[in-house]
Amino acid sequence: MKMRRMLAGFVALAAGAMIVMPPGASLAGGFQNSTTPGFQSASLPPTQTIPQFQSQTPATNMVRPDYIIGPDDVISVNVFQVPDLSGTVQVDSEGNVLLPLLGEVRAAGRSVSQLSQQIAAAYGAKYVRDPKVTVSVKNSESQKVTVEGAVVQPGIYPISSGTTLMQAVALAKGPDAKLASDKVAIFRTVGGNRTQAVFDLSDIRDGKVQDPQVQAQDVVVVDTSGMRRFFQDISPIAPFAVLGAIF
Repeated sequence: MKMRRMLAGFVALAAGAMIVMPPGASLAGGFQNSTTPGFQSASLPPTQTIPQFQSQTPATNMVRPDYIIGPDDVISVNVFQVPDLSGTVQVDSEGNVLLPLLGEVRAAGRSVSQLSQQIAAAYGAKYVRDPKVTVSVKNSESQKVTVEGAVVQPGIYPISSGTTLMQAVALAKGPDAKLASDKVAIFRTVGGNRTQAVFDLSDIRDGKVQDPQVQAQDVVVVDTSGMRRFFQDISPIAPFAVLGAIF
């Protein structure tokens, strides 16, 4: 009887001391890390392709229809359905282009429309029946002005036919508010002779004088305080009287 009680007590003690271990755990080897159920990585939706704007090829003819062709301009001549007569040429320093069958053709001083008609007439006279000719300017090198002096962004800027003095100054981001006066000079070379005239921007804004047109290769200089003496040496010129044929 005594033996049974001792055996029962031992079993109870052992049962109380028992440790419930997770599956795969071993007392001999220590506690093994059980695999804790974690968050399953959610499947992200497939990456959507964001539509991209396709880069558009700039239009070949980026100049105004009344643009006047000049030396060093690069032009495209397209004769419809006659690829042998079509191509890209550069206007030489004399203002001419060299075209198949025609040889030298005068291009400077003409608009793209005028040159198209001229080339069509020349080809139609001898070589092509009722030719359809299109001329476009691919690179404008001749129609540029230089804007200097008291402007926000001095530089060389392309112009089109009819660009005025006020517009040329605006291309350079306008007069510098801290430095500029209202006096602006235009320097122009005509027939190898350098001419100049001074204009007042205030008078132009107020409509007292006409806004003169600038021409290719003009140099526009906006007056600064440091240039006053220089500008005083240039006599103010009535642009449409004394130099009416030039300015």
